[in-house]
This record gives sequence, structure tokens and C-alpha cells, in this order.
Amino acid sequence: MANHRATTGKRKVPGARRPEVRLPPLEPYGGGLEPDGDYDGLDLSGLDLAGQSGEGARFLDCALRACGLDGARLANARFLDSVLSGVRGVGTDLAGAQLRDVEVVDARLGGAQLHGAVLERVVVRGGKSDYLNLRSARLRDVVFEGCVLSEPDFGGAVLERVEFVDCVLTDADFTGARLKDVDLRGVQRLEITRGVESLAGAVISASQLLDLAPVLAARLGMRVEG
Repeated sequence: MANHRATTGKRKVPGARRPEVRLPPLEPYGGGLEPDGDYDGLDLSGLDLAGQSGEGARFLDCALRACGLDGARLANARFLDSVLSGVRGVGTDLAGAQLRDVEVVDARLGGAQLHGAVLERVVVRGGKSDYLNLRSARLRDVVFEGCVLSEPDFGGAVLERVEFVDCVLTDADFTGARLKDVDLRGVQRLEITRGVESLAGAVISASQLLDLAPVLAARLGMRVEG
């Protein structure tokens, strides 16, 4: 008879490769967004970009600081070697966007659309995101650190070498997601409402396993009494 045993965590989980963003001296920029715009070495600070269209734009060696992004349309935009600090927005459209070697610091986002996006060597530090849509996104070498993710949707996403450090992750949906070397042990509050069966490839702590036990039992059709 085969001997099936739960993974005990003795194998070291490969850590995510963090970005090393070193911005050059930046030129202040006070304009707006343009579709397919090319932004190189610019400091966008305190701008109200609400509702503006920057589909397909490229941001290289840029800093976006305290910018308003309500309803901003940035589908298929590329953020490379850049920092987004203190940005805020509801309904920001980043579908199909590419973030590579990017730091996102103290962002406050609601209903941000990142479905089909590609995140590689990205750190999301601090801040709060509600209803973050990462369906069918690809995340590789991504760290969520000290942030709150409320009702994030990872449905159908691919996560590889993703770390959650000192985070709160509530009402998460992992339906159909594929995980490899995903470390959830640093999540302070872990609630997964859908897709718990997709957590193969993730590492959790013993206490988290107890927290997830009711969801796992329900998924397996088990009834717990007494």
C-alpha cells in the first residue's frame, strides 16, 4: 500500500528574488497619461491621473508618488525598474500589464484589475488592496510584505516563488490556480473561501492548517461533529 504523508516543511522553500531598483536622477513630470506613451526617468508626484488613458504606455526608471489613479486605464502598460509609492485608486485598469523589477509601497487600491498581468521580481510593501483581480495572472518572484489583501482573486493564476510576509489575506479565491514554492507561513490572518484544493505547491504552518481545516473538510465532503 502506498504511504501518503503530508509534507512536513523540512525542505527549504526557495525564496523570491527581490527587485533591486536603483533609480537614476529623475526629471519632474507634470503632464498626463497618453496611450502608448513613453515615460523614461521621470518623477510623477502628486498627479491626479483619474480617468486618464495610458493603455500600452511604458514606464522605465520612473517613480509614481502619491498619484490618484481612480479609473485610470493602463491596460497592457509596462512598468520596468520603477517605484509606485502611495498611489491610490478605485477601479484602476491594469489588465495585461507587465511589472518587472518594481516596488509598490503603501498603495491603497480598490477593485484594481490586473487579470492577465505578468509580475516578475515585484515587492508589494504596506498598504491595502480590496478586491484585487489577479485572475489568470502570472506571478514569479513576488513578495507581499506587511500589506492587507481583502478578497483577492487568484483564480487561474500561476504563482511561482511567491512569499507572503507579515500580511493579512482574507476571503481569497485560488480556484484553478497553480502554485509552486509559494510560502504562506508569514500570513498573520489566512482566510481562503474558494480554491483551497489548489494549494498544492504552497507551504503553510501547522496553526494555519488548523485554521483551514473547516474549509478543507467541507471541500472533501467531511462532516465534523462533537
